Amino acid sequence: MHSETPSGRARPLPPEERRAALITATLALISEHGVKVTTRQIAEAAGVAEGTIFRVFPHKDGLVRVAVETALDPAPLLEELAALDLDTPLPQRLTQLAAILQRRLTSIFNLLHSVGMHGPPEPEASGRRGAAGVRSPNEEIHQAVIRVLEPDADRFRYPLPEVARLLRLLTFAGSHPRISDNEPLRPEMIAAVLLDGMRQPESATPESGSGRCAEHNRPDRP
Repeated sequence: MHSETPSGRARPLPPEERRAALITATLALISEHGVKVTTRQIAEAAGVAEGTIFRVFPHKDGLVRVAVETALDPAPLLEELAALDLDTPLPQRLTQLAAILQRRLTSIFNLLHSVGMHGPPEPEASGRRGAAGVRSPNEEIHQAVIRVLEPDADRFRYPLPEVARLLRLLTFAGSHPRISDNEPLRPEMIAAVLLDGMRQPESATPESGSGRCAEHNRPDRP
């Protein structure tokens, strides 16, 4: 709630708070109305006059674009990954990791669908250029995933960068509504497939110790 001046009018927000309020309101409304959301709806949700929007953004499309770029900011995701307990056993930690990545991907898929975009804005438009010595958001996320896996590096048959890449690919495919036929993979399944594949353990297969395997191991086999 905005504080009031002695005249009873709402006290104007500082410029940065006003901008943040407009972005937050826009993101909340986009999920319901898509790009058809009006500046009046945004202003009402943000608690400002409609004309205030155009003192901060040149037009509605500019506000929508900045709102999308804000939602794509990797900072909250990186903070969540950094907070994971590295002493948690690998299967549970991998499940937690997949769940965090899946939540972000799902929110991004839904947002881009709402605004009619088929992919994130170009790096030039988002202001995050690949300057020398500066990691891209994708690389930041990749390195954060590697850090979560590092305590168990010796338990993987592939180098950690490849494990992290496979995890992100599987999570992306298993979370995308079209690829997954609107039946996203559970984080537990993503972790299990990455760790154990799809085969039953050898001791649980009918061939183990009998049948074809037993026949293969017979000493009188030619």
